[in-house]
Amino acid sequence: MKVATFNVNSVRMRLPIILEWLKKNTPDALCLQETKSPDDKFPWKEIEAAGYHVAFRGQKGYNGVAISSRQPAEKVSIGFDEDESEGPRLIRADVNGVPIVNTYVPQGFSPMSEQFQGKLEWFQRLLDYFGRNFKPTEPLVWVGDFNVAPEPIDVYDPEYLAGHVGFHPDEQAALSEIRDWGFVDVFRKHHPEPGQYTFFDYQIRNAVKNGIGWRIDHIWATKPLAELTTDSWIDMEPRLMEKPSDHTVLVAEFKE
Repeated sequence: MKVATFNVNSVRMRLPIILEWLKKNTPDALCLQETKSPDDKFPWKEIEAAGYHVAFRGQKGYNGVAISSRQPAEKVSIGFDEDESEGPRLIRADVNGVPIVNTYVPQGFSPMSEQFQGKLEWFQRLLDYFGRNFKPTEPLVWVGDFNVAPEPIDVYDPEYLAGHVGFHPDEQAALSEIRDWGFVDVFRKHHPEPGQYTFFDYQIRNAVKNGIGWRIDHIWATKPLAELTTDSWIDMEPRLMEKPSDHTVLVAEFKE
């Protein structure tokens, strides 16, 4: 089973990249974040024409999540037990019998802001959600833009970025608490080396070329499923295409 995650930063703008990637890589599931599209404008027909079913929830200009899959998704739900007060940031679906939770975690703005405290509270709500609905002893995949780089090797300059939003000890602690519930960072299981990034800021000139990035997009799995991973990798090709997202695709493969 091949699962991928991609913050597209507008699903309609990035549709050519998405369709080409699906055709070339044929994942079982591609999870999208920051689709920035109301449901009546979501390009589901184009994605279905490419051979994929898609479950989605979005809004104009902000947020938005989707799970596209070769087989029809089952047990689809939106938000924390159908609570969408935080906007469309979480979608759950079973793909090939495996539960996938796809999240677009709030960015947090700045450590001194109300938005940052809201981000920490969002992580606590997510931990509660996992505890209510799943068991760490059973298969579960959590993917998405977590908006946190967990370790110093996950950012291009840990000394300079220390304490910045996305690399702050409070949000790292919140993320660690969820990991300790029973998740394994699948990418790091296979790639412990530094210099591996999924996000490259548009505002930094030649960020990709110079390796000025962050690893804030993740695929985590409960231990029983993590033991079945055969590889995980960052595909840089989408970030190098014309009119790219500022993120790129992260992939993981699991034994059937």
